[in-house]
Amino acid sequence: MDNTVKKIGLSGSCYWCTEAIFLSLRGVTKVEQGWLSSFADDDWFSEGIIVTFMPDVISLKNIISIHLHTHSCAKAHSMRDKYRSAVYAMDPYQNTEIKHNLALLQDEFELPLITRAYAFNQFKPSDGSMQNYYYSDPQRPFCENIITPKLKKLFASHAHLMNKDKLATTLSA
Repeated sequence: MDNTVKKIGLSGSCYWCTEAIFLSLRGVTKVEQGWLSSFADDDWFSEGIIVTFMPDVISLKNIISIHLHTHSCAKAHSMRDKYRSAVYAMDPYQNTEIKHNLALLQDEFELPLITRAYAFNQFKPSDGSMQNYYYSDPQRPFCENIITPKLKKLFASHAHLMNKDKLATTLSA
């Protein structure tokens, strides 16, 4: 068994929601929320997360698929500057893999994806009090009204990828 871990950056939605989704997956060992940027014309920061995962437990394709299915990956809207629909590659090989998987996953959507692959440049973490937002207090109104319904929907469609032990107390209500 390969014990290698990989990292990938994701943006497209509120980092509290995105962090909770990816912390709920088997094979994800760490999620850091904050702001990510790429290079040159794409160097502005967008709210997002860095996911550390074990590819022998959860594939890059599954990570990207869940990302696409849990935010508006085919819609431009007024908040796209803050929530760029993106997958950030940590190296050129991963960038090629991301582009390949985005092309494969396009068939799962009626509209063209606006999600793009970018080369990762910088990350600014959010304040420590914001990290692990959902799991530190899932009874917060935002968590109960916004995040928990997203997790329930994801669990209904991707239960085989979810960390059932972690979700047991939060989704039982």
